[in-house]
Amino acid sequence: MYFRFIKLHLLMTKQLILISFFGLSMFAFAQKSETEGPENLNWYLKDPKKDGVYGTGATKAYEMLNAAGKKSTTIIVAVIDSGVETDHPDLKDVIWVNEDEIPNNGIDDDKNGYVDDIHGWSFLGGATEDIDKEAMELARMYRIESAYFSDKKAQDIPSNELARFATYEKIKIAFEKEIAEKQQSLTNIKALSDYMGRVEAQTGATFSKETNNAYVPASETDTKIQKRMNAILLLLPAEQLNTEIASALESVESDLRMATQNADSIRTAIVGDNPNDLSSKIYGCNRYEGPDAFHGTHVSGIIAATRGNGMGIDGVADNVRIMVVRAVPDGDERDKDVANAIIYAVDNGAKVINMSFGKYWTPNKEYVDAAIEYARSKDVLLVHAAGNDAKDKDVEDSYPTRRLNNRTNAPNWIEVGASSSAKSGKKIIANFSNYGATSVDFFAPGVDIYSTVPDYNYGNASGTSMACPATAGVAALIRSYFPELSAAEVREVLMATTATYKKTVVAPNGEKAKMKDLCITGGFVNAANAVAYLLEKK
Repeated sequence: MYFRFIKLHLLMTKQLILISFFGLSMFAFAQKSETEGPENLNWYLKDPKKDGVYGTGATKAYEMLNAAGKKSTTIIVAVIDSGVETDHPDLKDVIWVNEDEIPNNGIDDDKNGYVDDIHGWSFLGGATEDIDKEAMELARMYRIESAYFSDKKAQDIPSNELARFATYEKIKIAFEKEIAEKQQSLTNIKALSDYMGRVEAQTGATFSKETNNAYVPASETDTKIQKRMNAILLLLPAEQLNTEIASALESVESDLRMATQNADSIRTAIVGDNPNDLSSKIYGCNRYEGPDAFHGTHVSGIIAATRGNGMGIDGVADNVRIMVVRAVPDGDERDKDVANAIIYAVDNGAKVINMSFGKYWTPNKEYVDAAIEYARSKDVLLVHAAGNDAKDKDVEDSYPTRRLNNRTNAPNWIEVGASSSAKSGKKIIANFSNYGATSVDFFAPGVDIYSTVPDYNYGNASGTSMACPATAGVAALIRSYFPELSAAEVREVLMATTATYKKTVVAPNGEKAKMKDLCITGGFVNAANAVAYLLEKK
């Protein structure tokens, strides 16, 4: 999953950066936002030509559509995610309703195999419980392969298993490296937490900028931390720092804990299926909100929060229905669940699928590839987040991917990086976003995006997880007003009409670059350009 370290909670309104502690990469902190202020809450709807901000141009697109007298048809957008608060006041009117299913009667009325799937389905729940925490895919693969090869010596491996053994050795090295890095991160986070405790003990007051300055360091290490804290406290309030450290501590501890547990047996006990049996498709429950619906609710609001109701925000698309498909836990999603989620969405009428998730290891890629091909055969567009690790996807791809095992690229797939609202050309690309001159199509707003969050509220978040629904919203807008276009044609139109950018930018790796070095089109998704192109073409 991409969103663990970039998922921001209700009051977090800052862009993420990486803070280094004694030269070691730490965890996500925040820096001062460039979009604070009520006039910028919907910056992702603005247009570069009209407003001087590289948003999606959605507001301008609607002005053009209205002037042309264009009418829309309703489009279903499936959100494969952590779950969605379906009764949020700004979402309840745009949530998909399966009208062939009678609510809560315990019967599969529409005979699709899923009982009472009124607003969607969860592939992460059983009769009474839901999956929340999950292991990373690398840990799950290591557990299976290490158990298989545990009693085998390298020289005794039969020839027909040598390739599998070579893969296992790569998995083992990567797993041990990742665990070591997480343990180091845990040590660093605890060092900050313990330091804050010492400050409070000595000063007799809650940790703050003032108490940090008043603290008399007890060691050379404390002196170094004190100076670093002074820098951090210029970027965010002390109470938010406390929240961030507590969240990071819990997250890393969870990763380490889950890495040592038998995640497969936990999954079977809760959901009831064998997670490694790819033939089973009918499992799960209709509790599609799940234990933590922050991410999915935020994503859904960007796509489709009710426009023009004077409440909260306006989504990008104005005539869509959000189908909720829960398949992304707090940890890595499983290939089986991703594939079945895509198939469920396709079979129940989705024309656009938002996928704000990803991972770097995949044991059953062919199964997901088959689902992608199935979506293509049914003319469904897949929109995927590029990832938040500042990596070049041309060098290291993530999964799922449009690059299928048959060596073709899925034509119904859009890969999206994250951009910011920074008016300074050099900072327009989010410093956490993955990129790729041949693997990422374009960039879309993904920093300080204000949207719906659980408990009937709103909050900011940053990540390619936000750029993805900004793009899915634009794609849904186009499919809604120009329904004659196929999924592949919608992608082609969006590729051909990006807002290009000629200036040099700072790439996520810190180097100066041209936009063409970072994505295929060298630009940003733009609904207004796409609408203008299509209206002129007609």
